[in-house]
Amino acid sequence: MTAWTMSDAGRAPASSQLAGETAAQLLHRRLRDDIVSMRRRPGDVIFEKEIALEARVSRTPVREALLRLADEKLIEIVPKSGTMVSRIPAEILPEIIVARAALEAVTVRAAAEGARGSDVAGLRAIIERQREALATGDIDGFHAADELMHRAIAEAGRLPGLWAMVVQIKVQLDRYRRLTLPQPHRMERALAEHEAIVDAIAGHNTTVAVASMNRHLDGLRVSLAPIRDLNPDYFSGDVGAVYERWAGETV
Repeated sequence: MTAWTMSDAGRAPASSQLAGETAAQLLHRRLRDDIVSMRRRPGDVIFEKEIALEARVSRTPVREALLRLADEKLIEIVPKSGTMVSRIPAEILPEIIVARAALEAVTVRAAAEGARGSDVAGLRAIIERQREALATGDIDGFHAADELMHRAIAEAGRLPGLWAMVVQIKVQLDRYRRLTLPQPHRMERALAEHEAIVDAIAGHNTTVAVASMNRHLDGLRVSLAPIRDLNPDYFSGDVGAVYERWAGETV
């Protein structure tokens, strides 16, 4: 983890601090990002003292940040044993994907109905960012552009609040998604799927836009069992039962 420094007042320097952000909030945000991005992987031990020393703060804001992460089911705090990054709960991923698909079907339909030329131009610019990230093997950059694409679609449909809802529910899904990107040709497929979605939005074809979005998100469903088999220590729950429940279904 990159060393985090705080001012004597217990706040981060302006270069890294959000407006009004406390030390505990900054620590929570950065630790959360480390976990969701898989820089801290399931089962990794988190040392409270180490974080406090690196951030140059007391252990109180560290404890506050860790308690928030525990509430979000991203870490497990075991009394007298320690703190570690939680495994990804496979049993809840189906419901998250269904909920996300339902919300994004609404946003992509709205975008296809009402996107302006400038909206489409912005979406195509994001595709170029993904293409550049793919060419250099920049997985983090590709993922960041992927997030930007889905948010921009909601904004093109004048429904940014629905994207905010998606963000709230998909934290565990994002951890799993990061494991899919290094798979052979996964980023190429995602890029092609985004291009199909944007083409449908540009053509104001709502039926094709929704179908393309559904196909795009359905890739998360069909990839679960293979990704779990490759990373068995990263997941909890009966993934086999989850996969069987999904067999033959569409999102």
